[in-house]
Amino acid sequence: MMMQTITQSGAGMAGAQAIHANVYATQPLARFGTREQLEETIPKIINGTWRTCFGVTEPNTGLETLKLKTLATKIPSREAYSVTGQKIWITCAQVAAKMILLARTTPLEEVAKPTQGLSLFCIDLDRDHPGLDMRKIKKMGGRAVDANEVFFDQYTIPAKTLIGQENDGFRNILHGMNAERCLLAGEALGLGYAALERAAQYARERVVFGRPIGQNQGIAHPLADAYMKLEAAKLATYHAARLYDTSRQDESIPAHSVGVACNSAKYLAAEAAFTACERAVLSHGGMGYAMEYDVERYLRECLVPRIAPVSREMILNYVSEKVLQLPRSY
Repeated sequence: MMMQTITQSGAGMAGAQAIHANVYATQPLARFGTREQLEETIPKIINGTWRTCFGVTEPNTGLETLKLKTLATKIPSREAYSVTGQKIWITCAQVAAKMILLARTTPLEEVAKPTQGLSLFCIDLDRDHPGLDMRKIKKMGGRAVDANEVFFDQYTIPAKTLIGQENDGFRNILHGMNAERCLLAGEALGLGYAALERAAQYARERVVFGRPIGQNQGIAHPLADAYMKLEAAKLATYHAARLYDTSRQDESIPAHSVGVACNSAKYLAAEAAFTACERAVLSHGGMGYAMEYDVERYLRECLVPRIAPVSREMILNYVSEKVLQLPRSY
């Protein structure tokens, strides 16, 4: 609801992405972190002293998270790990004090299952420390917030930054991924409602052939349809968020049920938002292409929840397998 309010206010994806990693990236830390880790990090994140980012996606693996290459090699003599690898599309890395990092502690070829050998860390992003480099990515929208490539070259991190048990990181990271899908769904809803508000206002005020264009069903009906799609997606999003929250205390709720709900919410909200934003631009006619009316920005930004953090097609694959029990296609 908070993320929906932020994007709907006009701040858009940049406004939401400025803070959303602080919400979802810290979920695995809150669940599996030690008392010392929590006492050090959570108060400073809550009061705004520290920002966090989520270091999972890599350029050569993309959606194949289990094949990520970043390697954290233990240095027993120093109670530390040496991290080498690359991450991409890391939001707020330029300003974040901490990164929730997923890395391999056992090479992929040495594990029985791809889900094994991954570990989760809460690390400092010390830009003066050898072995850390960042590069901004030029983006289509949401430009007020940075997205980055992050490079590690034997970057040393203390062993105490490990979250949970070594080689158990994939199970832990799911707590952040499901939360992220709920947040992106909320952000998409806010964009959709903001675009719809602008479109309805323009349709009431713009007069052509002696009457408001909103009096024409060719304008009114697509906007009404977009509203209903947003309302349906909102219910799915709130259901997913509630199920996610409940599952943290109720272990009887199957993990895949939470995953299905969160992925479905992200899919439905992203599609509803795109419909609303596209129709808002079209309802403005030529002025929809002008920056003055903001709807062109909403259309650009609403592509983010359609693409990230997981594609529409992968969500359909997931639901096909987990709900319909169809053969896995990937």
